Amino acid sequence: MTRRRFETIGDLPDTIAIFPLPGALLFPGGLLPLNIFEPRYLNMIDDAMAGDRLIGMVQALGGGPKHHPEIAAVGTLGEIVSHSETEDGRYLITLRGVSRFEVVQEPPLELPYRTAEVSWDVYEKDLQPDRSLAVEPPELFIAEMDEYLARNDLSVDRTSVEDAPLDALVNALAMGCPFAPIEKQALLEARDLKARMECLIALFRTDTSGNGAPKWQN
Repeated sequence: MTRRRFETIGDLPDTIAIFPLPGALLFPGGLLPLNIFEPRYLNMIDDAMAGDRLIGMVQALGGGPKHHPEIAAVGTLGEIVSHSETEDGRYLITLRGVSRFEVVQEPPLELPYRTAEVSWDVYEKDLQPDRSLAVEPPELFIAEMDEYLARNDLSVDRTSVEDAPLDALVNALAMGCPFAPIEKQALLEARDLKARMECLIALFRTDTSGNGAPKWQN
């Protein structure tokens, strides 16, 4: 489908459906595939497809009841850009990130799924191209990444690494590396790509847990 263009934060809704999911990050301009099977979230996707095709991804942080977990204060609005249904009734969708948001409050639950009143003010630059990495040499970042992978006995497709633009590589590592939810949230809330890369380097230098491979590993 044709990518919708949101020019200003005035084009974005004040209240959105939210999908709490631990460890799942969506960045502006990035893509996130999802397998939807819970009835309440199937209902959410039905409503989104019948309307503006927008849902908010936000990390569930583990506290609170299982059916209504505590959520992070910042998430990302995603536009459904692909949608299919499996024979057993699941939805396979892909979201394209539009902009990050701050959760202002959750209104009383009136639908099977949660909604939130949100603010876009802090992240209004998400609607414009991020050129903060335009002059950053990748060598230091690649070296830190390689040390992290070697220390944790992980491997990646070197051709993919060498061919990927630096911004795509930074976001792929932020999404795929097995960091804790609070660390992933710090990556999401980094002000721009350069700050996200610096945050990743700091995590590479401190994480020695070896607790799993990146999801994009071959």
